[in-house]
Amino acid sequence: MREGKGKLYICPTPIGNLEDITLRVLRVLQEADVIAAEDTRHSIKLLNHYDIQKPLTSYHEHNKGAKGNHLIEKLKAGETIALVSDAGMPGISDPGADLIKLCIEHDMEFEVLPGATAFTTALVASGLPTNHFAFEGFLDREKKNRKKRLEFLQRDDRTMIFYEAPHRLVASLKDIHEMLGNRNAVAARELTKRHEEYIRGTIEALITHFEEKPPKGEFVILVEGMSQEAMKAMEEEKWEQLSIKDHLHMYIDAGMNKKEAVKKVAKERGLGKREVYEESIDL
Repeated sequence: MREGKGKLYICPTPIGNLEDITLRVLRVLQEADVIAAEDTRHSIKLLNHYDIQKPLTSYHEHNKGAKGNHLIEKLKAGETIALVSDAGMPGISDPGADLIKLCIEHDMEFEVLPGATAFTTALVASGLPTNHFAFEGFLDREKKNRKKRLEFLQRDDRTMIFYEAPHRLVASLKDIHEMLGNRNAVAARELTKRHEEYIRGTIEALITHFEEKPPKGEFVILVEGMSQEAMKAMEEEKWEQLSIKDHLHMYIDAGMNKKEAVKKVAKERGLGKREVYEESIDL
């Protein structure tokens, strides 16, 4: 980076408990020329708690176009900017990602500081597999688009993580149930706050729970991925709709030679190669 330029710091803030902030983030906030906040009314509470008195400017989804370019000009003028969201890591389901892209496009220096993130906290506490996971963020508000995305995820074997608002929670859980089946799931609410809670069970059980007890607070929903057994059963069901000959034709028409097609079809259908080969003789 060229000398004389400012620097953007991506500063994670507590997702609930105000003590969940690093000493490094506090130092950067103290030293910044300006703090760009998703909601200045929300962020001022944190700054007042730590007696940080710095100029605040708003940067959010609805002004990110014009304000993003304004902040880039400030960086070019040599100012240091700290970016915070309402809670957690800016850039995760957040317009901070757009400001980072602008920095890259304009060759501006930025640094991401480590800190609190809701989905990792929920994942570790969920009890679901953590070796592979997929963060999906907020599902689409439109039911059609939401179900389309969930259909795409049907065969994913990773633990899936979603964010959801309380007024859309039950509708989203019902669509998850319809598209993914009655899997094990966890709903985590109000993380690190006084009313933190983890509700564990099947998706059907969660739907029943929240229909009887209307949801309050922000939620992280975690859903187990498709099991190997379920994946195998789905494969077998798919091939049951095809005759062995049609199955072979599918791969031969795609460019496989007969030997390769016989081997693949036998494996997918759990059959012996000789049985499949006999069906291929007159192809």
